[in-house]
Amino acid sequence: MASMLEITPGLRRWTAFHDHWEEDVGSLAVQTSDGLVLIDPIDPPSEVAAADHVLITVYWHGRSTGTLGAKRVWASARSERPLKSRGIEVTDPFRAGNALPGGIRAFQTARSAEVVYWLPDQRAVVVGDVLLGAGAKPRPTSDPLRLCPERWLGKGTHDDLRRTLRPLLELPVERVLVSHGEPILSGGKQALAAALD
Repeated sequence: MASMLEITPGLRRWTAFHDHWEEDVGSLAVQTSDGLVLIDPIDPPSEVAAADHVLITVYWHGRSTGTLGAKRVWASARSERPLKSRGIEVTDPFRAGNALPGGIRAFQTARSAEVVYWLPDQRAVVVGDVLLGAGAKPRPTSDPLRLCPERWLGKGTHDDLRRTLRPLLELPVERVLVSHGEPILSGGKQALAAALD
């Protein structure tokens, strides 16, 4: 059974067990002016299962999307083909900078198929795999936030990843909501700056 946490009005996070990772991973429900948006959903609780939109950070995080019946599924154009091969139809492929539901913005990362999302109303950065929270595999640490292993970036490097994530420091970030590990619920900009240092 998924556990649910209200982070701020209109923003909830739940975790559910992921068989491959053999640990709980996080997903989000965001109430927006365009309806309910789920981000990287895995086994959502019944109260958030009826979503208007699903946003996916990276194709590995398609997770339960194919079973939810969301009206629209949004993913980076670079994730569209791998998601389709997993049985998930992307109705709205996009590129970083395109308009997304509820004023959400996507930023391209050094991992070619992965984006991070900015939730302006909640002052939150939403991350799939490029940043990991405390306790996340592989090699769990107590660091509040850290870069993913460099090998996950394909041809990219940690320097490339830092470069692509630095524009986030120009935003009024309060929270960094990771999929793997503990989310940063306050002091997000400082934690992000430390991870990118």
